[in-house]
Amino acid sequence: MAEDNYVAPLVADEWAFPAAGDTRFTWHYDNGRERLLSLYQKGKDKQWDSVRRIDWDLAVDPFDVLGTPEQSLAIYGSKQWEKLGPADRQELRQHLASWEFSQFLHGEQGAMICSARIVEAVPDLDSKFYAATQVMDEARHAEIFAKFLQDKIGLSYPINGSLQALLHDALNDSRWDMPYLGMQVLIEGLALAAFGILRDRTDKPLPKQILAYIMQDEARHVAFGRLALRDYYAQLSAAEIAEREEFVIEGCHLMRDRFRMQEVYENLGYDLAECMEYVDKGPRPRAFRSLLFARIVPCVRDIGLWGPKVRQAYDDMGVLDMANVDLVRMMESDEELAEQIDDEKREMAMRRDEIDEAVRQGALAD
Repeated sequence: MAEDNYVAPLVADEWAFPAAGDTRFTWHYDNGRERLLSLYQKGKDKQWDSVRRIDWDLAVDPFDVLGTPEQSLAIYGSKQWEKLGPADRQELRQHLASWEFSQFLHGEQGAMICSARIVEAVPDLDSKFYAATQVMDEARHAEIFAKFLQDKIGLSYPINGSLQALLHDALNDSRWDMPYLGMQVLIEGLALAAFGILRDRTDKPLPKQILAYIMQDEARHVAFGRLALRDYYAQLSAAEIAEREEFVIEGCHLMRDRFRMQEVYENLGYDLAECMEYVDKGPRPRAFRSLLFARIVPCVRDIGLWGPKVRQAYDDMGVLDMANVDLVRMMESDEELAEQIDDEKREMAMRRDEIDEAVRQGALAD
């Protein structure tokens, strides 16, 4: 992505820090958990090419990327919103979409690096196998979001501070399971929920395709984290579990603040204090933030990090009820929707071929 595509100059061209932890080889090539090996096979079977599967020729209006109503915007109805004219509101919509997809892009690069770190550090070969397929998945996702931002929206935002902080914590911890926990459960879980909200709200075919296809991959990634961590955490001491629960609580607070979009309002010169107060207290933004935890909370419960402090933290955030969400069914639905879009595209292609053939036959008859 060209640097001049960013809304402001980058502080640095790259972000680098020494990674902590060991690199682990294993010589047990014949052992593996059936569930993880099955997931690995599925990861191989479900690889796809974004150039061929996505209809990149579909037009996108950069000022109405998702086609969602104005009422869904976080500051809709605020004093700042009422000050905006039609052109200002178009500009805001472009910047909000740019910010969202930019954070998706940065998160996918983080996921690619965390997956590579898992391959390096995890002791079990079956986990190494699956994580290797995820590295390819995340590379594809970063490629897609970068192209969408560059070619269709025309603006990009730097990485959000909350996302950067959690990535740093996950990668800078010497324990091999922390990139799993930080990325597979927290960052991926939140992103997957955000993808789902936008996928279900948009009526624009290109972003709908992109989000649905990426979610099909992400459903496997979350399943990978659940399977591997649930097995491992069942063996840990109470003190070790408490340390990871503290990481989850801190990470969830960072993730709660990740989608406040402060950088957009600041960049556009809005009254930042007023915007952030409205975002923090408004019913629509609060409802949106609650939905973002629909995939994190049941996953945290499932892997065994469900002590009183975690439950209290989720209760304070108003998302404790999300523990009862059927995560498995939700991920199955994500996969089914992607296949449904493929079926619809094939049906439309067949209809176009039939029409073209009828026109050809008519021309021959004349």
